[in-house]
Amino acid sequence: MSFFARFAQNRGALIGLIILVAIILMALLAPVLYPESPWRMVQRPFLAPMEVEGFWLGTDTMGRNVAAGLMHGAWVSLLIGLVSTVVALAIGVPLGAVAGYYGGLIDDALMRFTEFFQTIPNFALAIVLVAIMQPSVTSIVLAIALVSWPPVARLVRAEFMSLRHREYVEAARLVGQTNRTIILRQILPNTLSPIIVLASLMVATAILLESALSFLGLGDPNVMSWGYMIGAARTVIRQAWWLSFFPGLAILLTVLALNLVGEGLDDALNPKLARERS
Repeated sequence: MSFFARFAQNRGALIGLIILVAIILMALLAPVLYPESPWRMVQRPFLAPMEVEGFWLGTDTMGRNVAAGLMHGAWVSLLIGLVSTVVALAIGVPLGAVAGYYGGLIDDALMRFTEFFQTIPNFALAIVLVAIMQPSVTSIVLAIALVSWPPVARLVRAEFMSLRHREYVEAARLVGQTNRTIILRQILPNTLSPIIVLASLMVATAILLESALSFLGLGDPNVMSWGYMIGAARTVIRQAWWLSFFPGLAILLTVLALNLVGEGLDDALNPKLARERS
């Protein structure tokens, strides 16, 4: 059975994929449907949803189009989630691979370094890092990546430790392949399945972290994001419920979709585990 057939067997994963594709399309179409800046005041404040044609989700406290902010915010949230995950993988995978392959003192040193980052709560460390570097998309991406890589390193380390003494690895050593070649061509390709699954979940976590930082006022002041929209509306939640509801729903659906897709990837890439769960 092919990968796509196994993935399609998980109905939740298919629903998550549909939701995720819809959100990606929403982000891509934002400049087309709303070419003007989402910060621009276009109507009177506190328009309720559907009250005026063309403002289906209403306006916020400053008369800005909520739908425009929601669509432009999708691009920011997805971009930060994806880029920060890629940076975290770029840090965690090499460290975990080296620690798991060589073991001994190298493993001990790298794992103690990893544990140092895990002693501080992720969100607290992200707040400190963003505050030090000044709020911007770049600083948020770096902060999220720096608090997200330790689980990647531990996962890769565990996979390498279980694979480094397999027959095909020993055979590669016997034919004279270097350690670098063995790591990159023999062991790493066999660890991609759990890494891909973890990466899909890390994107969801990164989106939540970015939203929380923006909610606290530590987001990039030059870009619209879902977290900023919720934070800006928290003082008028009783007067204008839609200002918090729609971006909150967008975050919920995005994180749910990514988790469902991650579960589907786990089933598709590890069919044995899928059969055991069923």
